[in-house]
Formats: sequence, C-alpha cells, structure tokens
Amino acid sequence: MRFLSTRGAAPAADLVHALAVGLAPDGGLYLPATLPRIDLATLAAAPTPAAVCAELLRPFFADSPLATDLPALCGEAYAQVLPLRALAAADDYVLELFHGPTAAFKDIGARFLAAALQRLRAPGTPPLTILVATSGDTGAAVAAAFHHRSGFRVVILYPRDGVSARQAHQLGAFGDNVLTLRVAGSFDDCQRMAKRALGDAALRAALPLASANSISLGRLLPQAGYYAWAALQYWRQHARALSFIVPTGNLGNALACVIARRMGLPIGRIVLACNANDTLPRYFAGEPYAAQPSRRTLANAMDVGAPSNFERLRALYADDAALRADLTAHAVSDADIRATLRTAHARHGLLPCPHTATALHVLQRLRAAGDTQPFAIVATAHAAKFAEVVEPEFGHAAAIPKPLAALLARPSHSETLTAGDDALLARLRQLHHIG
Repeated sequence: MRFLSTRGAAPAADLVHALAVGLAPDGGLYLPATLPRIDLATLAAAPTPAAVCAELLRPFFADSPLATDLPALCGEAYAQVLPLRALAAADDYVLELFHGPTAAFKDIGARFLAAALQRLRAPGTPPLTILVATSGDTGAAVAAAFHHRSGFRVVILYPRDGVSARQAHQLGAFGDNVLTLRVAGSFDDCQRMAKRALGDAALRAALPLASANSISLGRLLPQAGYYAWAALQYWRQHARALSFIVPTGNLGNALACVIARRMGLPIGRIVLACNANDTLPRYFAGEPYAAQPSRRTLANAMDVGAPSNFERLRALYADDAALRADLTAHAVSDADIRATLRTAHARHGLLPCPHTATALHVLQRLRAAGDTQPFAIVATAHAAKFAEVVEPEFGHAAAIPKPLAALLARPSHSETLTAGDDALLARLRQLHHIG
C-alpha cells in the first residue's frame, strides 16, 4: 500500500519509508492512501488481541518486507492483558490499556514500532536516533521499547515542570542508549523542537533520525487493534456497537479509534475527553480551528494546545462539517477531575488516573443528559504514576504495579536544555560528533 502526505506536496511513500521517516518531506503526516474495509467474520474469528491486530493491519503491510513478520510484531506489541471491564452501572465499561511495562497505553504502539524498525535495520548501517517529545507517558514507553536494542539511540524531550514526579523518574531511569532532556518550556516547545530537527535536511543528511511520537505510523496503526478487539468482544456478546470516550491530547489514540471504525469495526460514537486545553472542544463546537499555547493541568499528558494529529483527522473527512458530524469533544476542568477522582470508586468501582478521570467525567456528563448508549471509557495510564494528584482524592496510597515499581527503583538522570530549536540541534550534533 502507498502512503500519502496530509499536505499533498510530497511523493507517495511505501510503508517502510513512511515508518522510517515519520514526517513527509513537505512537513505533512503520512496516511494510508485508502482505508480498506475488513471482513468482520474473519476478524471475529481471531482469538487474541494480537491476532485481531494482525488481521486488521494485514492490508497495510501486504506488499512490504514486514508482511511475514506482522503476526510476530503484533505479538510483541500486545504482550499484556487487555481487559474490557464492566463498571458498576449497566452499559458502562472501561478498556484498561495500562498493563504494559511503563503502565501506559503507549507501550503497545511503542513496542510495535521498535520491533518493526529493528527488523528493517540492515547490518552495518549507522545507528538510528529516535527523537521523541513527550508530555509524560510517550517518552518512557519509547525508551522501554528501544532500551538496549542494538543500532538505536533514543533522545527524549520533556517539559521540565510539566510531568509528574514518577513520570520524570521513569523518563530518566533508562540510561545506556537513552538520553533524556529536561526542557525549560512546555510540551508544545518540545514538540516544535523535535519537528524542527526532523525537518532539518542538513542534520538528517548527517544523522539518521526517526520519530516515535504519535505522528509515527508505526505507533498509530497498531493502536487501532485494541479498539477492534474491544468492539468485537462487545459485539459478540450484545450484537450492538460499543461507543468510546477517549482521553485526548495529541489525538493519536482517538485517531486510531476513528481508523478502526472507518475500516468497518462495530464502533458507535467516538467522544473526545479533553482537559482545560480546549483547542478541540472549541473546534467541535463550531469555532475555526486555532491552536493555543498549552496550559498545565492535573491531566498533564494531555496538556497539548496544538494537537499534531488534527492534520490527519481533518484529512480523513471531506470538510469541517463532516468531521464535526462524526465526533464530539468535551473540556474537563481540574476541579471536575478532582471531584471525579474523589467519587470514582464509590460510583463506578474504579481508581482512575487523572486522564482516565476526564473520560469518566464526560461519561457522567452524558448520562446526566439522558444518553443511554453503551460506552467504554479508555483507561490510558495507571493511577500510581500520578500519586501527588490522585492520592489526596482517593484518601490512600495508590498500589504500584510491579513494572512501574521496578523502574522507580532505578537511579534516574536527565539533562536540562533550553526551549530553543537551535539548542536541540546543537545537542544532537554534539551527541553524534557532527561538526
């Protein structure tokens, strides 16, 4: 299959090229030239999340060197449990995506991308530097996926004051082939710096670079697999489409759900749950799209004022009216996040992270308005990663899962970097001894 830039001014790319470079030469993001319709009977017969994902992605990989490796790639990505759990009220569910090595949903896409790029590396080629900007969870997931992989180096940029203490510890806990840069700025600064480096032709000529942010197809496509798996589970039992409420920052996770639905999965409505960074709620309420400076909130991994994947989302629809007719978005304040954390266990039997709490609050808002659709909220991270936010509301400590405890037991180190494009370019040249 061919992949096209959202900006339409770059040549079509094959899968290998699109995976390797991340950004298209015109600055756009790659999307499949077509989204094939999937035979639900074939997909429903797949017995595991990994098998469902492999069937779903088969058309995209059919003519690539990775075609025969696809089941193994999906097996590595989905090496964790993936519960779709009923909550206290009828037709309320939670899809738990935080059972991987860094306790966040991003483990799935990061492991897929790492496994794919590892298989594509030719012996003797220069090391590939994976550059990733993170608002909290992406960096640790990418670091874990590429840690100790021969032929790869990871450079992480995160906002110095924009992640939780445990997230910051995770980000600096790898070492070896992972460099962690603590940027004196916002996530938007980190994202801009990474895009500038990835788009610098002179730098890329001297230094092989790739992205592992949600702009990477290698992260985006496999995420559609867990929506397919959950939707199929519910459809088998109830013969109805399941709707999803997705905590949303950079839009990659929600876009994966849109892709799964466009490919024919029995998915009903898709609702975006945002924090006080309300770029998307404003747009879906009818305002012109306008990126904003990001604001710090309790749900820090969603502190994004200029979501990268909006460009992809818009490219999938004929116009703004069609897009607004297909999705809705809600903004949730810090006060509402705190209130939801405080009552979540009593009302729903759930101890959510702040990001999951945004989705849970939106569910409560929809139910209060009389909406009776079956909804699954998407639980994107484990609450223990955000102890300073959740524990005062829970009234007790959040149990730490074993993989997270192992990372927190390691020493952690990161370097400070100013929030300027030239500062990152200079550090990359220094790191790789480029004049």
